[in-house]
Order: sequence, then C-alpha cells, then structure tokens
Amino acid sequence: MHLKHLSLTNFRNFARLDIDLPRRVILLVGDNAQGKTSILEAIYFLASFTSFQTNTDRQMVNFVEAKNSLAVARLVAEYERNKKRHKLEARLILESTGINGQRLRKEVLLDGVKKQINEIIGHFNAVIFVPQMSGIIEDGPEERRRYLNLALAPTIREYAGVLSDYNQALSQRNALLKALSENGGSGDQLEVWDETLTRLGAQIIQWRIEAVQQIERLATRVHQELTRGREVLRLNYQPAYDPLPPISMKLTTDTDRSSLKADEIQKGFLARLKEIRSEEIARGVTTIGPHRDELRFLANGIDLGDYGSRGQIRTTLLALKLAEVNWM
Repeated sequence: MHLKHLSLTNFRNFARLDIDLPRRVILLVGDNAQGKTSILEAIYFLASFTSFQTNTDRQMVNFVEAKNSLAVARLVAEYERNKKRHKLEARLILESTGINGQRLRKEVLLDGVKKQINEIIGHFNAVIFVPQMSGIIEDGPEERRRYLNLALAPTIREYAGVLSDYNQALSQRNALLKALSENGGSGDQLEVWDETLTRLGAQIIQWRIEAVQQIERLATRVHQELTRGREVLRLNYQPAYDPLPPISMKLTTDTDRSSLKADEIQKGFLARLKEIRSEEIARGVTTIGPHRDELRFLANGIDLGDYGSRGQIRTTLLALKLAEVNWM
C-alpha cells in the first residue's frame, strides 16, 4: 500500500494542506507548533478513525473554524492498494445544538460511497510510533487493551464490528446486573445476554491469542537485534477469562494455543459466568471478559511496566511497532 496524496481542510492548525507523498522515506522538518505531528495524526486517523493525541475528536477540528455554527474538517487520502487506486475521505462535522452546545459526527466515504466505519477499517493501513505511546507499557491495562484493539482492527476485518457488538452487549448486561442488584429478580434473565456476550467475547479472545503469538514472534527478533542479544522480549497476554485455567493462571505465548477454537472458549466462558452469577449480581457489573484483559511486556523475565528503564520501554515499543508493520 502506498499513500500518494494527502489533503486536509480545517484539520488542527491546517486551514488547507495538499501534499504529494513519494514512495520513499520522508522527513518533516519545521519549528514547533507548525503541524508536523498533525500530519502523522491525520494519516493514522484515516487508518483507525481514532486519534493518538486526544480522546475528544472535536479537538481535531480547526479551532478558528470550530467557532462557526457548522464546522467541517476533511481528511482525504489517495492511495494505491493491490495495484488499484482508491480515495478515502473522512469528515468531522461539528454542529451547533443550541446555546453553547455542539455535537460532532463522522462521515466516511470510500471511492465516493458513504460507508460505516466498521466497513472501512483495514482498507487503509498505518502504524504510528510516537514518544507518548510509552503509556502502552507504563499506564493501566485499559491502554494495553486499546493498543490491542487498534492493532487488530485494521488487520482483522471483522474485529471492529465484533468488538462494537460485544461492548453493546456488555452495556446491556451490566444494566441488567445493576437492576437485579438493586431491585432483585431472577438471574435467569441474564441468559440471553450471557450467550451473546460469550459468543462475541470468545471470538475476540481467540483473535487476541493468535495476534499476540504472531506479533511476539516478530517483535522478539527485532528486539534481539536492537539489544544485541542481551534481552529476550516476551508478550504475556492475560485474559480476564482464561480458556485454560487448569494449565496456567496466566495465558502466555510460550505455548502455541492457536488451536483453541472459538466455540470451545465460549463453552467455558459461559460456564464460568454461571458459576459467578450471584457474585456479579451482588456487584452489579460483569467481572470477566475481554473488556478486562491484560497484556504485559517482559524483558529477560522482568516486567517492564513495573521495572523497565526509559530506554528499555522505548526499545520495546520500537520493536513492537516494527513487528506490527511486518504482521500487517
């Protein structure tokens, strides 16, 4: 895949930008606050439809344009994939909703046809490496789950849709658990949500198992070169529901577990939810599932999130990102 042209309108500090991108290494040079990182952000946004700089999409709309009652930021990529030319356009539309109120909606077009975001993710690929990504290793488990989601969604075409459906089912199940906790009632009401949650969750777990194994193999080779063989990198995926609890309390990638089937995982996941049903009703929340998974990074057996130096963390991130490129 080759990005040939990038066009930005009212994106960050760019009122307008049109740039051709040749097929070679490109170095962006300029003073601070001129938009170098914003160009990288725009390219990555077109691949993932999320920002690595902010959790609030409206901040990407040019701040001068955002003062209007209707503001539109446009990002357009023209690229070549499998010897075919494509045009991907994303629109961030900021609309007034009354006194001092605004709402943002997204529109996505592929080759001039409007699409759902879940249909588009994976058509345009990009891997980003910036210093602030150290949070993947240093911060809480939600950052590592976000990393997994962003890595898998562009590569496994169905992943984003299944994850979205899982989160919707999780929200509904949590609402029912809270109602049962506060008002009482039969726990059998959970069965329909248990089936949906475990079916979707089992597929996510299977994909994560396979992806972590594959990325680890690639990252380990890069990491050994970067550290001149002094360190061995391991990725330790710890699902909140462990498909193999009798074997190990933590699911690691030392053993090839890619033979696990989604229906096998679902069967055990469903049984486990029934076992802890009374506990979850008392707490009013779903306590196991992919939404609580963890991923740890180890060098020579040392957990880098707890004991890694700044250099070790950046070396691991670089190895991880180069592995992502090869994996895609």
